[in-house]
Amino acid sequence: MPPHICEICRTARAQILRPKNHARICAACFIDIFESETAETITSTSLFQPGERVAIGASGGKDSTVLASVLKTLNDRHGWGLDLVLLSIDEGITGYRDHSLEAVKRNSAELGLPLKIVSYEELYGWSMDQVVAQVGKKGNCTYCGVFRRQALDRGAAMLGVGHVVTGHNADDVAETVLMNLLRGDLPRLSRATSIVTSTPSAARGPEGSFTNVKRSKPLMYAYEKEIVLYAHHKKLDYFSTECIYSPEAFRGSARTLIKNLERIRPESILDVVRSGIDMAKLVPDAAGNCKSGCADKKRKQEAQAEQEEGEGGCGSGNGQDAGGEMAEMERKLWQDEKAEEDGMEVEIKMPMKAVNGQNHDRDIAASGPPTSALITPTSDQDHDRHTHLSIPDLETKQTTVPIRTKAEKKQGRKMGKDGIARPAQTLGQCERCGYLSSQAVCKACVLLEGLNKSRPRTGVEVGGGDG
Repeated sequence: MPPHICEICRTARAQILRPKNHARICAACFIDIFESETAETITSTSLFQPGERVAIGASGGKDSTVLASVLKTLNDRHGWGLDLVLLSIDEGITGYRDHSLEAVKRNSAELGLPLKIVSYEELYGWSMDQVVAQVGKKGNCTYCGVFRRQALDRGAAMLGVGHVVTGHNADDVAETVLMNLLRGDLPRLSRATSIVTSTPSAARGPEGSFTNVKRSKPLMYAYEKEIVLYAHHKKLDYFSTECIYSPEAFRGSARTLIKNLERIRPESILDVVRSGIDMAKLVPDAAGNCKSGCADKKRKQEAQAEQEEGEGGCGSGNGQDAGGEMAEMERKLWQDEKAEEDGMEVEIKMPMKAVNGQNHDRDIAASGPPTSALITPTSDQDHDRHTHLSIPDLETKQTTVPIRTKAEKKQGRKMGKDGIARPAQTLGQCERCGYLSSQAVCKACVLLEGLNKSRPRTGVEVGGGDG
């Protein structure tokens, strides 16, 4: 069977079958398309500003290495004027991070980009080897994830950078979408599926505040396989060993599921990403406001209601035959709106007389006209006689119950057990480190507090005696 010809240049032999569209192309055309698609993602979302200083989160792996190479190439080709620097985090994992940092240093020299390395030991006084020795391999990724996120922001502040780009690809985003769905954590979908996220500053502070950092994912729509192919054909130097503590992470289960789906249907990765983006539009934000997806759904419901109203007109069998029913409905709606405006809800209860033991099987039944009720007498002698009484003649009990007004609902205020409205959570700064947090103490400081409490205060040394 003769070799396939590249579908783009029609001259070279096809070497690559793209997962996105099953196109058979040569290596040169693939590299050009990969770079062009990345440039299109950057320009269509306006990720960068001319002359902006940008830090590339470099771990030494394939994703960050390809990202640094592509951004360097596109910056020189299109004249964006970006000031690119490499920012690496040393978690302190012996046999893994020390080797990958050597690859980062080689890439820094080859690309001509400055490198800044920030370590957990320097920022927190703990390395990940020490954390794992303290808490075990179950849940250690929680510590690493919280520490790494804050370390990137702190490193960006040291460099005077307000924008950090990471090498998250389409496979990573699809895994995150599945993880949030499996955990029932839909509010995080918006952050996971957004190409731009940020750590906004809670208060105006000095320039370079580590709580005012923009993050972006230029390779969000690039398949992991294509990133590997790009690194292979460009002969890039990267470190390919996985973290020695990651097999215990929950992400591994989501990754296995994504890879199984990819074998059956390669397009499923981007389909999961797009589905996550669409679902994130339906999730209200922290203030309880609907996003664009809710607005679209509301417009569809209104259009459907108008259509149904048109079908049920005066000459239609779906319309109301009795004008009294419509008038009664309008009256009830007016009462509900008035009660909601006043912040009070009126509840009317009908009293029921106690029935003695001999007449316990007698019940109150509705009969006759709607304005009357059939009351069973409580007397033993008159148990066979029934009396029709008009509802207005009955003694009614009216109580008022406070309800939340529209203004309180919009403010997102929660009602406490005592009926007093509680203020909604607002973004502030950690009292200890100044990092962005909706609590008085951020999660990183809480984790550090637990670690420091368990740390021995004095060391124990064993030495031989003098004899």
